[in-house]
Amino acid sequence: MSGKDESVTSKEGLRTTKAGRNIMKSAFLKTKGYRAFNKYREDTKEQFPDFEARFAKSLLREIKVDDTPNDTQRAFADEIGTDGLLLPADQMDDVRMRLLNLDTMRDRVSRILNSNFVKMTFPVFNALFDAANPNESAELKRDIVEGHILAIDLSEPMDRIVDKDEDLEYLDDYRLMNPYILKLARDKISQGGESVLQAFEDGFKDARAGQYMDEKLKTQSDSMTEEQMNFSYKKYRAVMGTAGKNMALDKMPLGEIFYSGMAHASEATGCGNEMEDSMQNGYVKVPSWPLYYTVLSGDVRLGFSATIQKSRLYLEQARLTLDILPDGFTHVDFLKFLFMTVEHYNEFWYNKISKANMWEKFQDSLSVKKA
Repeated sequence: MSGKDESVTSKEGLRTTKAGRNIMKSAFLKTKGYRAFNKYREDTKEQFPDFEARFAKSLLREIKVDDTPNDTQRAFADEIGTDGLLLPADQMDDVRMRLLNLDTMRDRVSRILNSNFVKMTFPVFNALFDAANPNESAELKRDIVEGHILAIDLSEPMDRIVDKDEDLEYLDDYRLMNPYILKLARDKISQGGESVLQAFEDGFKDARAGQYMDEKLKTQSDSMTEEQMNFSYKKYRAVMGTAGKNMALDKMPLGEIFYSGMAHASEATGCGNEMEDSMQNGYVKVPSWPLYYTVLSGDVRLGFSATIQKSRLYLEQARLTLDILPDGFTHVDFLKFLFMTVEHYNEFWYNKISKANMWEKFQDSLSVKKA
C-alpha cells in the first residue's frame, strides 16, 4: 500500500488491525499475493516520476496552444453542470502566464498527484490490465492506465476548489487546469477504441451525478436519506468501476467482473476515507455515512460503528467477484491481497478514532444530540 499518510502502512499501523497483521504475515512468508502486489507497487514507484513529468509537460502544451481558453472554460462548466469551477475571464491572462512556466506547472501537478486515490490505484490498474490483456502492447497499456489515472486525478483539483480546505492559494490555477486534464485523459483513453471511450464517458457522467448529489447533501445533511447517500457514492462507484471495466478493454465478461469488484472496493474505501477525513479535521465529514448514521441514531459512536459495518458489506460484495473469475485467472492472489489492504485501511481509521476517544468532540460539533 502507499498513500499520503505513511502511518497507515507502518509496522505499528499494521499491528493495530487483524487485516494488517495478516498483511505482515503475508510479507514475512512472501506469499504469491504479497509478491504480486509488491511487484506492482515497486514498478509504480519507478514509473511515477516519468509519468508526473510527462503530465506536466503535456498540460503546459495544451494550455499554450489553446487560442480560446475562455471558451474552453465555458465548455467545461457546461459539461459538468456548474459554474462553480469557472476561472473568471479577467483573471485568465495572469493565471495562464503563471502556468506556462514549467517549474510552476510541475509544482501544481505534483500537488494534485499527492493523492491517496491516485497512489493506491495506479498499481491496481497496471495489474488488472496485465491480467486481462497479456498480449497487448506496452503503449496501449500505458495510455489506458494513465488515461484513467488522469481522470481520477481530476477529482483532486475539483474537490479542493469546492471544499476550499487545501491549497487555497492555488485554486485559480486548478480552475484553469481542469478542462485540459480531462482532454488529456480522453485522448489517452480513446486509444482503446470507441467502446472503451464510450464506457469512460458514461462513467464520467455518472460520477458527476454522484458528485452533484454529494454537493447537494452538504446543505441538507440533517435530512439526507439512504437513497441519496447511495446515489452520491456514484462518485466512487462509477469512477473505479468504469476504470476496472476498461482495464479489460470493455470486454465481457471480464470487464463486468472488474467493474463490480472495483466499484464495491472503492465504496468500501470511501467509508474509510470519510473516517480518515473526520479524524484529520476534528469533526464528522459532511456528507458521509458516519454523519448519516449519527443523524439517525443521535449517537456519533453508533454512527461510526455502523459505518465500519457498512464498509465490510461493500468489501464482501467486492470479494464475491473472486468466485466468478475465469478458471486459471492469473491475478486472483493479487486481488485477494488488494482487498485485504482495503480492509486494513478502514479498520485502521476506525480504531484510531476509537483509541483517541473522539466521540465527545465529534458529538459537540453536531447539532444532533442523543435522545
